[in-house]
Amino acid sequence: VQLQASGGGLVQAGGSLRLSCVASGRISDMNVMGWYRQAPGKERELVATITSGGTVNDADSVKGRFTISRDNNARNTVHLQMNSLKSEDTAVYYCNLFLRDSRGLNYWGQGTLVTVSS
Repeated sequence: VQLQASGGGLVQAGGSLRLSCVASGRISDMNVMGWYRQAPGKERELVATITSGGTVNDADSVKGRFTISRDNNARNTVHLQMNSLKSEDTAVYYCNLFLRDSRGLNYWGQGTLVTVSS
């Protein structure tokens, strides 16, 4: 299984970015895909996840600003639309895939840097 993330970059506060992650390989129909982030000097934290059935779990800090979705044409692709970005959103964002099958394996993408300038 491989995860390919894209879409990070530099944006001014109040701006928007869209992250995408494509999962490939032997992926079970039941899975959870999502995004975590890690800011300098801090632990990795949940941003948002979405199950294969469409159930979303997102952090309080991004509610109302970030939207996670699955691609309608490619179910193993997730997008994270980030609006009203703040300087505290600056972090490396990691795509994650958890397989909800007998393997129960967890996979991480390579990380993409999001920098929000104030």
